[in-house]
Amino acid sequence: MGTRSTAAELKAARVPVESPGERFRAEILRTIDGLRKKGLDQTEAIRALFPRTVLPDSTYEDLVTAIVSGAHVLFFGPSGAGKTSLAKDLWGLFPKGVWVVEGCPVLDHPLSVVDPAAATRFPPCPICERRFAPGGDPTQFDPATTDPAKVPAEFVLLREGYGFARLQGSSEVFPDHLTGNINLRKLEEVGDPMSPLVLEPGKLLQANRGFLLVDEIGKLPLGTQNVLLQALQEGTVTPSKSRESFPGSFVAVGTSNLSDLDNINDPLSDRLTSLHIGYNARHADNRRIVALARSEMPDTWVPEILVDAGVRVVEAWRLRMSEDNPDIGEVGSNRTLLDVASRTAAVASVGGRSFPSTADLKAGLVHAMRGRIRARSGDSFRQNERRVQEFIDQYLDPALKRSAGVYWCRYYRGVLREKKPDAEALVGEGRRLKDDPELRSQAAADGSLFPQFRAFAAYVVDRERPGTGPTPVETAASVFRVLEEFSLFSCPEEDEDDAPL
Repeated sequence: MGTRSTAAELKAARVPVESPGERFRAEILRTIDGLRKKGLDQTEAIRALFPRTVLPDSTYEDLVTAIVSGAHVLFFGPSGAGKTSLAKDLWGLFPKGVWVVEGCPVLDHPLSVVDPAAATRFPPCPICERRFAPGGDPTQFDPATTDPAKVPAEFVLLREGYGFARLQGSSEVFPDHLTGNINLRKLEEVGDPMSPLVLEPGKLLQANRGFLLVDEIGKLPLGTQNVLLQALQEGTVTPSKSRESFPGSFVAVGTSNLSDLDNINDPLSDRLTSLHIGYNARHADNRRIVALARSEMPDTWVPEILVDAGVRVVEAWRLRMSEDNPDIGEVGSNRTLLDVASRTAAVASVGGRSFPSTADLKAGLVHAMRGRIRARSGDSFRQNERRVQEFIDQYLDPALKRSAGVYWCRYYRGVLREKKPDAEALVGEGRRLKDDPELRSQAAADGSLFPQFRAFAAYVVDRERPGTGPTPVETAASVFRVLEEFSLFSCPEEDEDDAPL
């Protein structure tokens, strides 16, 4: 049928009339089935739906189950745990293509204008009722007598303001933000301020037939929450300046920090399936979060040992500091995880250094963690700043030792196959090269020199992808310096990568 049609043709083609929740359910099940056919098991298939977030498998399964059941969801947890990112992933999964009445501001389904059964489930908006009623009289509108051939249909992709709306919760978000306001230009044409024809759709009407994301839902005033509640209960929205109700059917996803949960009124909370989104306990998962973000960043290289140690320091903070403290609750957030590597690279670049050092990592940690302190007053900020600095002083060296040890053990066991003579030769060559630029230049030019170190350099470049600037020997020398300082080139029997500091 192309992108333009009529309600008559859609009816003949048996185009379904589904709620947003039903369409979302079908899309998710169809996608999971396709992934299973590619050989993925259920856990892997569900995890593959969310390529830009890293959360426990149980969280993904709970979320998919809730969506498939037709529920609206509330993500709650500490600030910076990935709640909004997960909500955006859901919007990415949501099926975007829909048939709408051409020109309808709230995207009515064409069959809701001509099919009594469809109109009962999804009543058309007052504007379409007037448009297709005899003489424009809404009291005469009857979907059973509307000529389907005269209802123009258009296939559109949902987008911001048309099937997708995002609302940032605050005390200044009033009910009209959700329901809509009077369009003055339309008011001049119509003349009746109570007519639905003069309404400029608010967020709930913009989300009709699609997806609504409400960040920090607990910060909405109670009156505004009640407007949202009506839409979730009845699928309709009644603007305060209109005599009639509009359709407001969508999948709603809300987010809330822990401190705002008590502000969500009970009836609204009852309409939402609550899912806790916390920080990842596994070190490997936190490393994946950083790796995903770094893959989208400009080409700035930070040695893996430093990135890994920075993650460990933030993890140690999470274990020892309360995430409910409003002043320092975000110091251990995922946003801090992502900041540490970029701040470390920035410190090195400002200092004119091609290779970030452990001193640059320390400065990067201070910048990233201090920048997440909530500034309520000068005294409290300085007090929390001292807490951060003292914490870094205490935990950075143990983190570097752990990260350097893991890095060396992976090379010693995985590449050298625990051959001590080869390891001793590598250490000897590295100690000669690390502080001698001329010798490193010779090694870079002559492939026969320092064979063990050249093999180590190939491993470093292949593993870390530092870019095209430094030579492999120079890059490996910068890594070797950290290994020599913190790993002691020892490899204990048990290497627990995920063990907390």
